Amino acid sequence: MTTIDGILYGVSVAFTAQNLLVAFLGALVGTAIGVLPGLGPVAGIALILPISYSLDPTSGLIMMAGMYYGAMYGGSTTSILLNMPGEAASVVTCIDGYEMTRRGRAGAALTIVAVGSFVGGTVSTIGVMLFAPTLAKFGILFGPAEFLALVAGGLLLFSRISGGSFASGIFPMAIGLMLSTVGQEDVTGQNRFTFGLIDLTQGIELVSLVVGVYGVAEVMNVVESLETQVKPLRVKLRDLLPTREEWRRAWAPYGRGTIVGFVIGLLPGPHTTLSSFVSYKIEKTFSKYRGEIGKGAVEGVAGPETANNAAATSTMVPLLAIGLPYGAVTALMLSAMMVHGVQPGPLLIVNHPEIFWGVIVSMYVGNIILLIMNVPMISVWVSLLRVPNHIFLPLILLMAVIGAYSVNNSMMDVYFLIALGVIGYFLRKFNFQLAPMVIGMVLGPLIEKYIREGLFMNLGDPSIFYKSPMALFIWLVVIFVLTLDLQRAVLDRLFGIKTRTIAIGGGD
Repeated sequence: MTTIDGILYGVSVAFTAQNLLVAFLGALVGTAIGVLPGLGPVAGIALILPISYSLDPTSGLIMMAGMYYGAMYGGSTTSILLNMPGEAASVVTCIDGYEMTRRGRAGAALTIVAVGSFVGGTVSTIGVMLFAPTLAKFGILFGPAEFLALVAGGLLLFSRISGGSFASGIFPMAIGLMLSTVGQEDVTGQNRFTFGLIDLTQGIELVSLVVGVYGVAEVMNVVESLETQVKPLRVKLRDLLPTREEWRRAWAPYGRGTIVGFVIGLLPGPHTTLSSFVSYKIEKTFSKYRGEIGKGAVEGVAGPETANNAAATSTMVPLLAIGLPYGAVTALMLSAMMVHGVQPGPLLIVNHPEIFWGVIVSMYVGNIILLIMNVPMISVWVSLLRVPNHIFLPLILLMAVIGAYSVNNSMMDVYFLIALGVIGYFLRKFNFQLAPMVIGMVLGPLIEKYIREGLFMNLGDPSIFYKSPMALFIWLVVIFVLTLDLQRAVLDRLFGIKTRTIAIGGGD
C-alpha cells in the first residue's frame, strides 16, 4: 500500500460516524481535562481506558489521541487566565500568557494559542504521515536483540532525562518494572509475588496505577493548595480577536514551534514539556521582539503552545511505526492495543492498516474539531473553572474509583488505586518523576518477552544481545547519554571546560 493509498484508506476509516463521534468526544473531554486542575491527560486517558476496551481498537485509539491533544490545548487556558498550568507542558505559557491577561488581552492570547495548536498539530500530522511508514519498513529488519535495546535503552533514557536527578527517575522506573511482574506469568503460568491471594494472580491493573499516581495524588495536592487558588477573569466574545499586529507577530513563532516540537516529539523524554521550554528559549534568543518576551509578548505563548501540540502529535511516530511509547500517554495507548490483542510494532501497518492509517487521518479531523470547537467555547471552559472545589474534587475521586473498579469488577483494584495514590503523593512531594513508573509497568512485559525470544532463538546464549551491530550501537548511545554528567565532570576536572545543563521539570 503506497502512502496515497494509505491516506485514502485512512479517510474511509476516520470518516465513519462512530470514529467522527469518538474523535469529537475525545477532543471535548480532553480539553475539559486539560482546563480543570486535578486531572492531567495521563490520568484522564487512564480513566477512559476501560471505555476504550468496549470499542474496537481503532475507535479506542482515536478517542485517546483526541483526548491527548485536546488536553494539550486545555492546559494553556488555566496558564493564561490563572497563572496556573493545567499540565506540565503549559508551565512556560504562564509567563507571557498571564501578563497578557493582566493587560486585558486574555481573549487574544487564547485565540492565538488555539490557532497555534491547530497549526502545530496539523503540520506535525503531515510529518507523522511521511515518517511513520518509512520507520516501520526499517523496523521490520529488527529482531529481539534490537527491540530489547530500543525498549530497555529507551526506558533508561526516559528515566534519565525526564527531569530531576538520576535517582528521581530510576527509582520510580524500578517500582513500575517490579509491579509489572506481579501476577500469573504468561508463558509458564506460575504465580509471582501473589502471596497466596487469588485476586493478585491477575496482576496490578494499569488503570489503578495511573489514576492513583496522577489523579488521586493530584487531588490531594489541589486540596492542599486550595487557599492559594484564584478565580478566573471573565472573557468576553469581543475580546477574543487578536489585533492585526498580534497576528503578524504570531506566525514566525508558529513555524519555529512546529519544527522544534516535531523533532523533540520523536525522542524519548518529556517531549511536550521539553519542546515548550526549548521553543520559549528559541523565541527569547532569535525573535525580533525578544526584549518584550516575559512581559506579555505574543511570541511567548504562540511558540511554546505550538511546540507542545506538535510534539504530542509526532510522538505517535515511534508508537505506530515500531511500537515504542516515549511518554506515559503513548504507553497507555500501547497498553490498549495489547488488551485488544493487537501486536504493536513495525508490522502494525501491514496487519492492522485500519489502526495505522485511521489514527493518522483522525489527527487531522481532531485538530479541525478542536479549532472549530474551542475558540467559540472559550467562555464555556472559563466557566468550568468556576465549579466549586467541594463539588468538583469528590466527582473526580468518584470517577477514579468507578474507573478502577470497572476494569475487572474487583475491589483489589480500588485498594491499589488508593495505596498508589498515597505513594504518588509522597513521591511528588520528594520531587520524584512519576512517568517512568507508568512506562516501566507498560514496558516490563515487553522487556521480558524480547529477552525470552532472544534466548530461545540463540539456544540460551545471551551473546545475541550484543552481537548485533544495531543493538550494540543503541546501547552505546544509551551509555553515552547516561554518563553525560560523568563526562562533564571529567572535562571540567581535566581541561577546565565548564558545561551547563537545562533543568526541565514535570513529565508527560
